[in-house]
Amino acid sequence: MAKKLLVEPAAAPESFEQAMAELAQLVSQMEAGQLPLEASVAAYARGSELVRYCAAQLEKVESQVKVLEGDMLRPFAADGAGEGMQ
Repeated sequence: MAKKLLVEPAAAPESFEQAMAELAQLVSQMEAGQLPLEASVAAYARGSELVRYCAAQLEKVESQVKVLEGDMLRPFAADGAGEGMQ
């Protein structure tokens, strides 16, 4: 009889930074070959969740910036940036 893994749903990250840190840790473990096959599949699934979470957070922030900038995103000025501020 096949043994089933009971995988509890992982909690949502508390922040974008926490999600990125967890994702970096998962990638490091997978690249180092530290995980058995079943754990690698679970890590891949968790990584996918984290990527979706981060993408959603970035989209939300982009929307907020568009509102603050009046839908006119402007590139940062490389020349003269910070002039007049001392």
